[in-house]
Amino acid sequence: MGAGNETFERLASFGLTANFMVYLLTQFHMDQVMASNVLSIWSGFTNFGPLIGAYLSDSYLGKFSTIGYASIASFLGMLTLTLIAWIPQLHPPQCDAQVQCRGPTKSQFGVLAVALGFLSIGTAGIRPCSLPFGVDQFDANSEEGRKGINSFFNWYYASFTVVLILALTLVVYIQDSVSWTLGFGIPTVLMLCSVVLFYAGMKLYVYVQPEGSVFSGIARVLVATYKKRKLDLPYGEDIDGVYYDPPLNGTVVKKLHLTNQFRFFNKAALIIDGEVRPDGSNANSWRLCSIHQVEETKCLFRVIPIWASGIICFVGIAQQNTFAVSQASKMDRHLGPNNFQIPIGSLPVISFITIGIWLPFYDRVLVPSLRKITRVEGGITLLQRMGIGIVFSVLSMVIAGLVERMRRASAISHGRPDGMAPMTVFWLAPQLALMGFAEAFNFIGQIEFYNKEFPENMSSVANSLFSCSMAGASYLGAVLVNLVHNTTGRNGHPDWLTKDVNAGRVENLYFLIAGLGILNLGYFLWVSRSYQYKSKYRIDDDDEKNDFDVELNVVKH
Repeated sequence: MGAGNETFERLASFGLTANFMVYLLTQFHMDQVMASNVLSIWSGFTNFGPLIGAYLSDSYLGKFSTIGYASIASFLGMLTLTLIAWIPQLHPPQCDAQVQCRGPTKSQFGVLAVALGFLSIGTAGIRPCSLPFGVDQFDANSEEGRKGINSFFNWYYASFTVVLILALTLVVYIQDSVSWTLGFGIPTVLMLCSVVLFYAGMKLYVYVQPEGSVFSGIARVLVATYKKRKLDLPYGEDIDGVYYDPPLNGTVVKKLHLTNQFRFFNKAALIIDGEVRPDGSNANSWRLCSIHQVEETKCLFRVIPIWASGIICFVGIAQQNTFAVSQASKMDRHLGPNNFQIPIGSLPVISFITIGIWLPFYDRVLVPSLRKITRVEGGITLLQRMGIGIVFSVLSMVIAGLVERMRRASAISHGRPDGMAPMTVFWLAPQLALMGFAEAFNFIGQIEFYNKEFPENMSSVANSLFSCSMAGASYLGAVLVNLVHNTTGRNGHPDWLTKDVNAGRVENLYFLIAGLGILNLGYFLWVSRSYQYKSKYRIDDDDEKNDFDVELNVVKH
Protein backbone atom coordinates (compact mmCIF):
# COMPACT_ATOMS: atom_id res chain seq x y z
CA MET A 1 0.00 0.00 0.00
CA GLY A 2 3.02 2.30 0.43
CA ALA A 3 3.62 1.98 -3.31
CA GLY A 4 -0.06 2.82 -3.85
CA ASN A 5 0.48 6.12 -2.05
CA GLU A 6 3.34 6.96 -4.38
CA THR A 7 1.20 5.97 -7.36
CA PHE A 8 -1.46 8.55 -6.43
CA GLU A 9 1.16 11.10 -5.39
CA ARG A 10 2.84 10.82 -8.78
CA LEU A 11 -0.55 10.94 -10.51
CA ALA A 12 -1.08 14.32 -8.88
CA SER A 13 2.44 15.71 -9.33
CA PHE A 14 2.95 14.55 -12.92
CA GLY A 15 -0.54 15.62 -13.94
CA LEU A 16 0.11 18.97 -12.32
CA THR A 17 3.63 19.41 -13.73
CA ALA A 18 2.59 18.49 -17.27
CA ASN A 19 -0.23 21.04 -17.36
CA PHE A 20 0.72 23.49 -14.63
CA MET A 21 2.31 25.95 -17.05
CA VAL A 22 -0.98 26.03 -18.97
CA TYR A 23 -2.91 26.57 -15.72
CA LEU A 24 -0.72 29.48 -14.64
CA LEU A 25 -0.91 31.11 -18.07
CA THR A 26 -4.64 30.67 -18.70
CA GLN A 27 -6.20 30.68 -15.22
CA PHE A 28 -3.80 32.81 -13.16
CA HIS A 29 -2.95 35.05 -16.16
CA MET A 30 0.80 35.06 -15.47
CA ASP A 31 3.30 35.95 -18.18
CA GLN A 32 5.52 33.10 -19.32
CA VAL A 33 8.58 34.26 -17.33
CA MET A 34 6.70 34.44 -14.03
CA ALA A 35 4.95 31.12 -14.71
CA SER A 36 8.29 29.52 -15.57
CA ASN A 37 9.81 30.83 -12.33
CA VAL A 38 6.93 29.48 -10.22
CA LEU A 39 7.18 26.09 -11.90
CA SER A 40 10.98 25.95 -11.59
CA ILE A 41 11.07 26.97 -7.93
CA TRP A 42 8.32 24.52 -7.01
CA SER A 43 10.03 21.72 -8.96
CA GLY A 44 13.27 22.52 -7.17
CA PHE A 45 11.67 22.23 -3.73
CA THR A 46 9.82 19.09 -4.79
CA ASN A 47 12.96 17.34 -6.04
CA PHE A 48 15.12 18.45 -3.12
CA GLY A 49 12.52 17.36 -0.56
CA PRO A 50 13.15 13.57 -0.77
CA LEU A 51 16.68 14.15 0.55
CA ILE A 52 15.21 15.62 3.74
CA GLY A 53 12.46 13.02 3.86
CA ALA A 54 14.96 10.17 3.62
CA TYR A 55 17.00 11.65 6.48
CA LEU A 56 13.98 12.09 8.77
CA SER A 57 12.76 8.59 7.98
CA ASP A 58 16.12 6.91 8.58
CA SER A 59 16.96 8.90 11.71
CA TYR A 60 13.72 9.58 13.57
CA LEU A 61 10.29 8.79 12.15
CA GLY A 62 10.62 5.47 10.34
CA LYS A 63 9.12 4.71 6.94
CA PHE A 64 5.51 4.14 8.05
CA SER A 65 5.13 7.42 9.94
CA THR A 66 6.93 9.38 7.22
CA ILE A 67 4.65 7.98 4.50
CA GLY A 68 1.57 8.57 6.66
CA TYR A 69 2.32 12.21 7.44
CA ALA A 70 3.42 12.90 3.86
CA SER A 71 0.27 11.31 2.41
CA ILE A 72 -1.90 13.59 4.52
CA ALA A 73 0.16 16.60 3.37
CA SER A 74 -0.19 15.53 -0.26
CA PHE A 75 -3.96 15.17 0.14
CA LEU A 76 -4.20 18.64 1.71
CA GLY A 77 -2.22 20.11 -1.18
CA MET A 78 -4.45 18.48 -3.79
CA LEU A 79 -7.58 19.51 -1.87
CA THR A 80 -6.36 23.12 -1.73
CA LEU A 81 -5.70 23.12 -5.48
CA THR A 82 -9.20 21.79 -6.11
CA LEU A 83 -10.68 24.54 -3.93
CA ILE A 84 -8.60 27.16 -5.78
CA ALA A 85 -10.05 26.01 -9.10
CA TRP A 86 -13.60 25.75 -7.68
CA ILE A 87 -14.02 28.90 -5.56
CA PRO A 88 -13.98 32.12 -7.66
CA GLN A 89 -12.46 34.20 -4.84
CA LEU A 90 -9.33 31.98 -4.84
CA HIS A 91 -8.32 32.60 -8.45
CA PRO A 92 -8.31 35.62 -10.80
CA PRO A 93 -11.49 36.36 -12.80
CA GLN A 94 -11.81 35.16 -16.38
CA CYS A 95 -10.79 37.53 -19.15
CA ASP A 96 -13.36 38.93 -21.58
CA ALA A 97 -13.67 41.76 -24.06
CA GLN A 98 -14.66 44.32 -21.42
CA VAL A 99 -12.39 43.18 -18.57
CA GLN A 100 -8.63 43.26 -18.94
CA CYS A 101 -6.87 40.11 -17.73
CA ARG A 102 -5.87 40.51 -14.11
CA GLY A 103 -3.20 38.48 -12.39
CA PRO A 104 -3.51 36.91 -8.94
CA THR A 105 -3.76 39.01 -5.80
CA LYS A 106 -1.28 38.45 -2.98
CA SER A 107 -3.80 36.37 -1.06
CA GLN A 108 -4.62 34.22 -4.11
CA PHE A 109 -0.94 33.67 -4.80
CA GLY A 110 -0.41 32.86 -1.12
CA VAL A 111 -3.09 30.15 -1.16
CA LEU A 112 -1.50 28.69 -4.31
CA ALA A 113 1.89 28.66 -2.57
CA VAL A 114 0.36 26.81 0.41
CA ALA A 115 -1.08 24.17 -1.93
CA LEU A 116 2.25 23.67 -3.68
CA GLY A 117 4.04 23.56 -0.32
CA PHE A 118 1.81 20.73 0.90
CA LEU A 119 2.45 18.83 -2.35
CA SER A 120 6.22 19.24 -1.92
CA ILE A 121 6.02 17.94 1.66
CA GLY A 122 4.03 14.97 0.41
CA THR A 123 6.61 14.18 -2.24
CA ALA A 124 9.45 14.57 0.28
CA GLY A 125 8.05 11.81 2.47
CA ILE A 126 6.43 9.43 0.00
CA ARG A 127 9.02 9.07 -2.76
CA PRO A 128 12.07 8.01 -0.70
CA CYS A 129 10.09 5.69 1.59
CA SER A 130 7.31 3.94 -0.33
CA LEU A 131 9.51 1.53 -2.28
CA PRO A 132 11.74 0.54 0.70
CA PHE A 133 8.62 0.19 2.88
CA GLY A 134 7.11 -2.19 0.34
CA VAL A 135 10.32 -4.24 0.25
CA ASP A 136 10.29 -4.42 4.08
CA GLN A 137 7.07 -6.45 3.87
CA PHE A 138 8.97 -9.40 2.31
CA ASP A 139 11.49 -11.77 3.88
CA ALA A 140 14.56 -11.37 1.68
CA ASN A 141 16.15 -14.46 3.30
CA SER A 142 13.53 -16.84 1.91
CA GLU A 143 13.02 -17.92 -1.70
CA GLU A 144 9.34 -17.00 -1.53
CA GLY A 145 10.22 -13.58 -0.16
CA ARG A 146 12.75 -12.91 -2.91
CA LYS A 147 10.18 -13.88 -5.54
CA GLY A 148 7.72 -11.54 -3.86
CA ILE A 149 10.22 -8.68 -4.01
CA ASN A 150 10.81 -9.24 -7.73
CA SER A 151 7.06 -9.28 -8.35
CA PHE A 152 6.68 -6.14 -6.25
CA PHE A 153 9.28 -4.29 -8.33
CA ASN A 154 7.55 -5.35 -11.55
CA TRP A 155 4.17 -4.09 -10.32
CA TYR A 156 5.77 -0.93 -8.93
CA TYR A 157 7.29 0.13 -12.23
CA ALA A 158 4.26 -1.06 -14.19
CA SER A 159 2.04 1.19 -12.07
CA PHE A 160 4.54 4.02 -12.54
CA THR A 161 4.21 3.72 -16.33
CA VAL A 162 0.41 3.59 -16.16
CA VAL A 163 0.40 6.69 -13.94
CA LEU A 164 2.53 8.61 -16.44
CA ILE A 165 0.16 7.76 -19.27
CA LEU A 166 -2.93 8.63 -17.22
CA ALA A 167 -1.43 11.88 -15.96
CA LEU A 168 -0.32 13.07 -19.38
CA THR A 169 -3.47 12.06 -21.26
CA LEU A 170 -6.68 11.55 -19.28
CA VAL A 171 -6.00 13.97 -16.40
CA VAL A 172 -4.63 16.64 -18.73
CA TYR A 173 -7.59 16.22 -21.12
CA ILE A 174 -10.09 16.64 -18.27
CA GLN A 175 -8.29 19.75 -17.06
CA ASP A 176 -8.16 21.31 -20.53
CA SER A 177 -11.48 20.27 -22.04
CA VAL A 178 -13.86 19.58 -19.14
CA SER A 179 -13.01 21.40 -15.93
CA TRP A 180 -9.95 22.30 -13.91
CA THR A 181 -11.96 21.61 -10.77
CA LEU A 182 -12.75 18.08 -11.93
CA GLY A 183 -9.20 17.60 -13.22
CA PHE A 184 -7.82 18.40 -9.77
CA GLY A 185 -10.71 16.80 -7.88
CA ILE A 186 -10.35 13.26 -9.26
CA PRO A 187 -6.72 12.80 -8.07
CA THR A 188 -7.75 14.37 -4.74
CA VAL A 189 -10.45 11.75 -4.16
CA LEU A 190 -8.05 8.96 -5.16
CA MET A 191 -5.43 10.30 -2.75
CA LEU A 192 -7.99 10.35 0.08
CA CYS A 193 -8.85 6.70 -0.65
CA SER A 194 -5.15 5.89 -0.62
CA VAL A 195 -4.65 7.48 2.81
CA VAL A 196 -7.61 5.59 4.26
CA LEU A 197 -6.42 2.26 2.83
CA PHE A 198 -2.86 2.88 4.03
CA TYR A 199 -3.92 3.37 7.65
CA ALA A 200 -6.45 0.53 7.41
CA GLY A 201 -3.56 -1.91 7.03
CA MET A 202 -1.65 -0.76 10.12
CA LYS A 203 -1.96 -4.13 11.88
CA LEU A 204 -0.72 -6.05 8.83
CA TYR A 205 2.53 -4.22 8.13
CA VAL A 206 6.07 -5.25 9.01
CA TYR A 207 7.78 -2.32 10.75
CA VAL A 208 11.53 -1.67 10.62
CA GLN A 209 12.80 0.73 13.24
CA PRO A 210 14.96 3.67 12.07
CA GLU A 211 18.66 2.89 12.49
CA GLY A 212 20.12 6.29 11.73
CA SER A 213 20.92 8.02 8.47
CA VAL A 214 24.14 7.59 6.55
CA PHE A 215 24.16 11.39 6.20
CA SER A 216 24.92 11.64 9.93
CA GLY A 217 27.99 9.46 9.44
CA ILE A 218 29.17 11.58 6.52
CA ALA A 219 28.76 14.75 8.61
CA ARG A 220 30.80 13.17 11.42
CA VAL A 221 33.60 12.28 8.99
CA LEU A 222 33.75 15.86 7.69
CA VAL A 223 33.88 17.29 11.23
CA ALA A 224 36.47 14.75 12.43
CA THR A 225 38.64 15.36 9.36
CA TYR A 226 38.59 19.10 10.01
CA LYS A 227 39.48 18.65 13.69
CA LYS A 228 42.43 16.41 12.78
CA ARG A 229 43.51 18.39 9.72
CA LYS A 230 46.98 19.12 11.19
CA LEU A 231 47.79 15.48 11.91
CA ASP A 232 50.11 13.51 9.64
CA LEU A 233 48.98 10.23 8.13
CA PRO A 234 51.18 7.16 8.58
CA TYR A 235 52.90 5.59 5.60
CA GLY A 236 53.65 1.95 4.99
CA GLU A 237 51.63 -1.22 5.26
CA ASP A 238 51.93 -1.81 9.01
CA ILE A 239 48.95 0.22 10.23
CA ASP A 240 47.35 -2.23 12.67
CA GLY A 241 45.76 -0.30 15.52
CA VAL A 242 46.35 3.04 13.83
CA TYR A 243 42.86 3.37 12.34
CA TYR A 244 39.52 2.72 14.00
CA ASP A 245 37.99 -0.35 12.37
CA PRO A 246 35.26 -1.91 14.56
CA PRO A 247 33.14 -4.81 13.27
CA LEU A 248 29.77 -4.08 11.66
CA ASN A 249 27.29 -5.64 14.04
CA GLY A 250 23.70 -6.51 13.17
CA THR A 251 24.01 -5.83 9.46
CA VAL A 252 24.62 -7.76 6.26
CA VAL A 253 26.29 -4.78 4.59
CA LYS A 254 29.73 -5.63 3.22
CA LYS A 255 32.49 -3.89 5.14
CA LEU A 256 34.47 -1.31 3.18
CA HIS A 257 38.27 -1.38 3.26
CA LEU A 258 40.57 1.62 3.58
CA THR A 259 41.67 3.12 0.24
CA ASN A 260 44.21 5.74 -0.81
CA GLN A 261 41.76 7.84 -2.82
CA PHE A 262 40.88 11.12 -1.04
CA ARG A 263 43.50 10.12 1.52
CA PHE A 264 42.99 13.22 3.69
CA PHE A 265 39.65 11.77 4.86
CA ASN A 266 41.61 8.91 6.47
CA LYS A 267 42.51 11.33 9.26
CA ALA A 268 38.97 10.97 10.61
CA ALA A 269 39.74 7.32 11.45
CA LEU A 270 43.12 8.00 13.09
CA ILE A 271 43.09 6.86 16.72
CA ILE A 272 44.40 9.35 19.29
CA ASP A 273 44.83 8.63 23.00
CA GLY A 274 41.52 8.63 24.86
CA GLU A 275 39.30 8.29 21.79
CA VAL A 276 38.69 4.55 22.26
CA ARG A 277 37.29 3.18 25.50
CA PRO A 278 38.74 0.03 27.13
CA ASP A 279 35.85 -2.03 25.72
CA GLY A 280 36.73 -0.86 22.18
CA SER A 281 33.80 1.52 21.77
CA ASN A 282 34.07 5.05 20.40
CA ALA A 283 34.36 7.78 23.04
CA ASN A 284 33.43 10.65 20.70
CA SER A 285 31.86 9.93 17.31
CA TRP A 286 32.46 13.52 16.18
CA ARG A 287 36.24 13.15 16.60
CA LEU A 288 36.76 9.52 15.62
CA CYS A 289 35.03 7.68 12.78
CA SER A 290 35.33 4.13 11.52
CA ILE A 291 37.07 3.17 8.30
CA HIS A 292 33.67 2.13 6.95
CA GLN A 293 32.25 5.63 7.56
CA VAL A 294 35.30 7.21 5.93
CA GLU A 295 34.92 5.06 2.82
CA GLU A 296 31.19 5.87 2.61
CA THR A 297 32.13 9.54 2.54
CA LYS A 298 34.69 8.90 -0.18
CA CYS A 299 32.02 7.18 -2.27
CA LEU A 300 29.96 10.37 -2.16
CA PHE A 301 32.84 12.68 -3.03
CA ARG A 302 33.98 10.39 -5.83
CA VAL A 303 30.71 10.81 -7.74
CA ILE A 304 30.10 14.53 -7.02
CA PRO A 305 31.98 15.75 -10.15
CA ILE A 306 29.99 13.31 -12.31
CA TRP A 307 26.77 14.29 -10.55
CA ALA A 308 27.33 17.99 -11.27
CA SER A 309 27.29 17.36 -15.02
CA GLY A 310 23.70 16.12 -14.78
CA ILE A 311 22.38 19.50 -13.65
CA ILE A 312 22.92 21.33 -16.95
CA CYS A 313 21.75 18.27 -18.87
CA PHE A 314 18.45 18.44 -16.97
CA VAL A 315 18.00 22.19 -17.60
CA GLY A 316 17.02 21.51 -21.20
CA ILE A 317 14.45 18.95 -20.11
CA ALA A 318 12.97 21.38 -17.60
CA GLN A 319 12.55 24.05 -20.29
CA GLN A 320 10.63 21.61 -22.49
CA ASN A 321 7.85 21.74 -19.88
CA THR A 322 7.72 25.54 -19.81
CA PHE A 323 8.40 27.49 -23.00
CA ALA A 324 7.38 24.62 -25.28
CA VAL A 325 3.88 25.33 -23.93
CA SER A 326 4.03 28.84 -25.39
CA GLN A 327 5.22 27.42 -28.71
CA ALA A 328 2.47 24.80 -28.85
CA SER A 329 -0.22 27.37 -28.02
CA LYS A 330 0.59 29.15 -31.30
CA MET A 331 0.56 26.00 -33.47
CA ASP A 332 -2.15 23.81 -34.98
CA ARG A 333 -3.00 21.12 -32.42
CA HIS A 334 -5.88 19.49 -34.30
CA LEU A 335 -5.70 15.81 -35.16
CA GLY A 336 -7.83 13.47 -37.29
CA PRO A 337 -11.05 13.95 -39.27
CA ASN A 338 -12.94 15.02 -36.13
CA ASN A 339 -10.43 17.82 -35.47
CA PHE A 340 -9.60 16.56 -31.98
CA GLN A 341 -7.48 19.21 -30.26
CA ILE A 342 -4.44 17.76 -28.51
CA PRO A 343 -4.00 19.15 -24.97
CA ILE A 344 -0.73 21.03 -24.69
CA GLY A 345 0.14 19.20 -21.47
CA SER A 346 -0.02 15.84 -23.27
CA LEU A 347 2.89 16.60 -25.61
CA PRO A 348 5.54 15.09 -23.24
CA VAL A 349 3.94 11.72 -24.03
CA ILE A 350 6.11 11.81 -27.16
CA SER A 351 9.23 11.58 -24.98
CA PHE A 352 7.83 8.67 -23.00
CA ILE A 353 6.76 6.83 -26.15
CA THR A 354 10.32 7.24 -27.43
CA ILE A 355 11.68 5.81 -24.19
CA GLY A 356 9.17 2.95 -24.22
CA ILE A 357 10.14 1.92 -27.75
CA TRP A 358 13.88 2.46 -27.42
CA LEU A 359 14.61 0.76 -24.08
CA PRO A 360 13.41 -2.76 -25.05
CA PHE A 361 15.33 -2.53 -28.34
CA TYR A 362 18.42 -1.25 -26.52
CA ASP A 363 18.25 -3.91 -23.80
CA ARG A 364 17.33 -6.94 -25.92
CA VAL A 365 19.03 -6.22 -29.26
CA LEU A 366 21.72 -3.55 -29.02
CA VAL A 367 23.32 -4.44 -25.68
CA PRO A 368 23.95 -8.14 -26.51
CA SER A 369 25.56 -7.13 -29.81
CA LEU A 370 27.72 -4.44 -28.22
CA ARG A 371 28.69 -6.79 -25.39
CA LYS A 372 30.33 -9.17 -27.87
CA ILE A 373 32.40 -6.30 -29.28
CA THR A 374 33.30 -4.28 -26.18
CA ARG A 375 33.35 -7.12 -23.61
CA VAL A 376 31.50 -4.73 -21.27
CA GLU A 377 28.49 -6.06 -19.35
CA GLY A 378 26.14 -3.26 -20.40
CA GLY A 379 27.47 -3.01 -23.94
CA ILE A 380 28.95 0.37 -23.06
CA THR A 381 30.08 1.72 -19.70
CA LEU A 382 27.66 3.74 -17.60
CA LEU A 383 29.74 6.90 -18.07
CA GLN A 384 29.64 6.42 -21.85
CA ARG A 385 25.87 6.00 -21.61
CA MET A 386 25.53 9.20 -19.61
CA GLY A 387 27.75 11.08 -22.07
CA ILE A 388 25.58 9.98 -25.00
CA GLY A 389 22.57 11.31 -23.09
CA ILE A 390 24.24 14.72 -22.78
CA VAL A 391 24.83 14.75 -26.56
CA PHE A 392 21.14 14.02 -27.20
CA SER A 393 20.18 16.80 -24.77
CA VAL A 394 22.29 19.29 -26.74
CA LEU A 395 20.85 18.10 -30.06
CA SER A 396 17.33 18.47 -28.66
CA MET A 397 17.97 22.10 -27.75
CA VAL A 398 19.47 22.86 -31.16
CA ILE A 399 16.48 21.32 -32.96
CA ALA A 400 14.11 23.15 -30.60
CA GLY A 401 15.76 26.45 -31.52
CA LEU A 402 15.58 25.77 -35.26
CA VAL A 403 11.91 24.73 -35.08
CA GLU A 404 11.02 27.80 -33.01
CA ARG A 405 12.81 30.06 -35.51
CA MET A 406 10.76 28.49 -38.32
CA ARG A 407 7.50 28.68 -36.32
CA ARG A 408 8.02 32.33 -35.43
CA ALA A 409 8.85 33.29 -39.02
CA SER A 410 5.73 31.49 -40.24
CA ALA A 411 3.50 33.21 -37.67
CA ILE A 412 4.87 36.66 -38.53
CA SER A 413 4.66 36.15 -42.30
CA HIS A 414 1.02 35.02 -42.18
CA GLY A 415 0.04 37.77 -39.73
CA ARG A 416 -3.09 36.12 -38.35
CA PRO A 417 -4.91 38.10 -35.61
CA ASP A 418 -4.47 35.25 -33.12
CA GLY A 419 -0.75 34.94 -33.90
CA MET A 420 -1.10 31.28 -34.88
CA ALA A 421 1.44 29.70 -37.22
CA PRO A 422 -0.03 27.33 -39.85
CA MET A 423 2.22 24.53 -38.62
CA THR A 424 1.20 21.30 -36.95
CA VAL A 425 2.27 20.91 -33.34
CA PHE A 426 4.02 17.69 -34.36
CA TRP A 427 6.92 19.85 -35.54
CA LEU A 428 7.82 19.75 -31.82
CA ALA A 429 8.03 15.94 -31.95
CA PRO A 430 11.73 15.75 -33.02
CA GLN A 431 12.96 17.81 -30.06
CA LEU A 432 10.74 15.86 -27.65
CA ALA A 433 11.88 12.53 -29.11
CA LEU A 434 15.54 13.55 -28.83
CA MET A 435 14.93 14.54 -25.22
CA GLY A 436 13.41 11.10 -24.72
CA PHE A 437 16.70 9.59 -25.92
CA ALA A 438 18.54 11.92 -23.53
CA GLU A 439 16.44 10.60 -20.65
CA ALA A 440 16.87 6.97 -21.75
CA PHE A 441 20.65 7.33 -21.76
CA ASN A 442 21.47 9.94 -19.11
CA PHE A 443 18.59 9.65 -16.62
CA ILE A 444 18.55 5.87 -16.41
CA GLY A 445 22.34 5.75 -16.70
CA GLN A 446 22.68 8.07 -13.70
CA ILE A 447 20.30 6.03 -11.55
CA GLU A 448 22.15 2.79 -12.36
CA PHE A 449 25.53 4.50 -11.91
CA TYR A 450 24.74 5.80 -8.43
CA ASN A 451 23.25 2.51 -7.25
CA LYS A 452 26.27 0.51 -8.44
CA GLU A 453 28.90 2.93 -7.19
CA PHE A 454 27.47 3.27 -3.66
CA PRO A 455 27.47 0.54 -0.99
CA GLU A 456 24.18 -1.23 -0.23
CA ASN A 457 23.36 0.89 2.81
CA MET A 458 23.80 4.12 0.82
CA SER A 459 20.95 3.46 -1.60
CA SER A 460 18.99 6.37 -0.11
CA VAL A 461 21.93 8.67 -0.92
CA ALA A 462 22.06 7.28 -4.46
CA ASN A 463 18.38 7.96 -5.06
CA SER A 464 18.56 11.37 -3.40
CA LEU A 465 21.43 12.51 -5.62
CA PHE A 466 19.28 12.08 -8.71
CA SER A 467 16.49 14.17 -7.18
CA CYS A 468 19.03 16.82 -6.20
CA SER A 469 20.21 17.00 -9.82
CA MET A 470 16.64 17.75 -10.87
CA ALA A 471 16.34 20.36 -8.11
CA GLY A 472 19.60 22.01 -9.16
CA ALA A 473 18.42 22.08 -12.77
CA SER A 474 15.15 23.75 -11.75
CA TYR A 475 16.94 26.48 -9.80
CA LEU A 476 19.58 27.00 -12.50
CA GLY A 477 16.82 27.21 -15.10
CA ALA A 478 15.04 29.88 -13.05
CA VAL A 479 18.26 31.91 -12.73
CA LEU A 480 18.94 31.57 -16.45
CA VAL A 481 15.42 32.62 -17.44
CA ASN A 482 15.51 35.70 -15.19
CA LEU A 483 18.98 36.65 -16.40
CA VAL A 484 17.86 36.46 -20.03
CA HIS A 485 14.59 38.28 -19.29
CA ASN A 486 16.32 41.16 -17.51
CA THR A 487 19.27 41.66 -19.90
CA THR A 488 17.97 41.13 -23.45
CA GLY A 489 15.17 43.73 -23.69
CA ARG A 490 17.01 46.92 -24.70
CA ASN A 491 16.86 49.77 -27.23
CA GLY A 492 13.09 49.51 -27.58
CA HIS A 493 13.17 45.83 -28.49
CA PRO A 494 11.28 43.24 -26.42
CA ASP A 495 13.32 40.72 -24.49
CA TRP A 496 13.71 37.14 -25.72
CA LEU A 497 11.07 35.89 -23.31
CA THR A 498 8.44 38.60 -23.61
CA LYS A 499 4.79 37.69 -23.04
CA ASP A 500 4.06 37.49 -26.78
CA VAL A 501 6.06 34.49 -27.93
CA ASN A 502 5.98 35.77 -31.54
CA ALA A 503 7.61 39.05 -30.48
CA GLY A 504 10.25 37.29 -28.39
CA ARG A 505 13.19 35.11 -29.37
CA VAL A 506 12.73 31.90 -27.42
CA GLU A 507 15.00 30.13 -29.92
CA ASN A 508 17.95 32.13 -28.57
CA LEU A 509 17.29 30.72 -25.10
CA TYR A 510 17.36 27.22 -26.58
CA PHE A 511 20.63 27.94 -28.38
CA LEU A 512 22.08 29.36 -25.15
CA ILE A 513 21.17 26.18 -23.26
CA ALA A 514 22.68 24.13 -26.12
CA GLY A 515 25.91 26.12 -25.79
CA LEU A 516 26.02 25.48 -22.06
CA GLY A 517 25.36 21.82 -22.85
CA ILE A 518 28.42 21.69 -25.13
CA LEU A 519 30.58 23.17 -22.36
CA ASN A 520 29.03 20.68 -19.95
CA LEU A 521 29.90 17.82 -22.31
CA GLY A 522 33.54 18.94 -22.33
CA TYR A 523 33.53 19.08 -18.52
CA PHE A 524 31.94 15.62 -18.33
CA LEU A 525 34.56 14.11 -20.64
CA TRP A 526 37.31 15.68 -18.51
CA VAL A 527 36.07 14.40 -15.14
CA SER A 528 35.01 10.99 -16.44
CA ARG A 529 38.51 10.26 -17.77
CA SER A 530 39.92 10.30 -14.26
CA TYR A 531 37.01 8.51 -12.59
CA GLN A 532 37.84 5.23 -10.85
CA TYR A 533 34.95 2.77 -10.82
CA LYS A 534 34.09 1.00 -7.59
CA SER A 535 32.99 -1.93 -9.76
CA LYS A 536 34.31 -3.44 -12.95
CA TYR A 537 32.02 -4.10 -15.86
CA ARG A 538 34.31 -5.93 -18.29
CA ILE A 539 33.44 -9.58 -18.92
CA ASP A 540 36.20 -12.11 -18.31
CA ASP A 541 36.77 -14.66 -21.06
CA ASP A 542 36.66 -17.57 -18.60
CA ASP A 543 33.56 -16.45 -16.78
CA GLU A 544 30.88 -14.11 -18.10
CA LYS A 545 29.66 -13.28 -14.63
CA ASN A 546 30.71 -9.88 -13.38
CA ASP A 547 32.43 -9.28 -10.10
CA PHE A 548 30.90 -6.12 -8.67
CA ASP A 549 33.04 -5.98 -5.53
CA VAL A 550 36.37 -4.80 -6.88
CA GLU A 551 38.22 -2.57 -4.41
CA LEU A 552 40.24 0.53 -5.18
CA ASN A 553 43.86 0.84 -4.02
CA VAL A 554 43.21 -1.20 -0.90
CA VAL A 555 45.56 -0.50 1.97
CA LYS A 556 46.57 -3.73 3.69
CA HIS A 557 45.95 -3.69 7.41
